[in-house]
Amino acid sequence: MNIWNKLSAVVFMSALSAQVFAQIPDKVGSLISADKEAALISKTTTPHQAFLSIIDKESKFFVPSEVNALDYLNNRPNIPDVMTWEPALAMVSKSQDFGITTGPMEFQKVGARKRFGQYLTVWKRNKKGKWLVDIRAEVENLGNKEASELAFYEPSESWYLKHRSQVRLGQRKEIVFETDKLMSAVLKADNQAGYKEFLNDDARLLFPWIQPIEGKKNILAYLKKSRMDITTTPEQVGRAYSGEYAYSFGTATIKLKDKVVKYNYIRVWKLSELAKDDVTKANWNVLVEMMFER
Repeated sequence: MNIWNKLSAVVFMSALSAQVFAQIPDKVGSLISADKEAALISKTTTPHQAFLSIIDKESKFFVPSEVNALDYLNNRPNIPDVMTWEPALAMVSKSQDFGITTGPMEFQKVGARKRFGQYLTVWKRNKKGKWLVDIRAEVENLGNKEASELAFYEPSESWYLKHRSQVRLGQRKEIVFETDKLMSAVLKADNQAGYKEFLNDDARLLFPWIQPIEGKKNILAYLKKSRMDITTTPEQVGRAYSGEYAYSFGTATIKLKDKVVKYNYIRVWKLSELAKDDVTKANWNVLVEMMFER
């Protein structure tokens, strides 16, 4: 294909994409656009350039241990030569300072076979309105799954309490941390009970070497069939300013048959819509659970 045909194809695809994208609400649409633009940079230049375009000094990558993303990229890491990804799930908080995207990815080193996986990015928005990576992690699988339709959560226009006190904001994060600790305690006693209590009905499990599992019932069935014994220990949390979304991450140990494997995990949390404030008995539920080997 000559250069003019390539340009024509790009223009056509861009127009088609814009037509489809116009159906997505503006707020979550801005995040999806940021994710897709980074993916396009990765495809047309390099993954290295793509990642540099969406990080700042505080961004973190799990590779698989937690590292400062800028330091990691400046040290010219051994990342794939080719990488593409596509969001399958996106959500943005009411305060529009916190967002999540996750979906399938493909990556490859020149001369090696193509590999597949899932990515999870927690985004933050800076004062200029630019979406940047807060934390990002990836898990490898075998691919070969048809792409699912994009699911998204557009934030409502409802009012939320605008806290000014850093102490109060810290207390709100502590609530998420204590919730993760509670879930971890229940998991230690009974995995099925723990996940049944804390998973959202439309939760997603991202786990190595399997396709993403969608839906609480399907996740519980998979965990029961695989006879995993999962224990987790939270280390850090983040929460949207408006309060309804959060994430936690930490370490996990999984006993499976005759072996024990060490993992990291990331959980994306959603506060029950029944909550009016943090002191109600409304539940925090896990929307996304990702695990990847340490």
